[in-house]
Amino acid sequence: MTGPLADSNVSRADQDDAWVVAQLAASRKLEKYAKIVARCITEPTAVVTLGIINTAACHLLNDLDRRMTVNSGETRETSFLYHRISVLIQCYNAVLIHNGLPNDSTH
Repeated sequence: MTGPLADSNVSRADQDDAWVVAQLAASRKLEKYAKIVARCITEPTAVVTLGIINTAACHLLNDLDRRMTVNSGETRETSFLYHRISVLIQCYNAVLIHNGLPNDSTH
């Protein structure tokens, strides 16, 4: 998970273009795991704290959704899948906010 509003990303993308940050994060993952990519089938997945998912990950999730729908017969699999991802993003953001609050140990 990466934050488009972090100081390290602000110079690369503005608040309205969090998609660029997701793409950059996915590219960094490809570089970091280049040795593994050569031996395995991998897909870099990057989710921005504002809810943006990189393009390759969207294709992967849509393919996964299609396969789940074929196996289950449930046409709402995409909604269920993206809903779960949305909840995970919200939980992660809550942790970030909580951990970013000042520690008031005077009480």
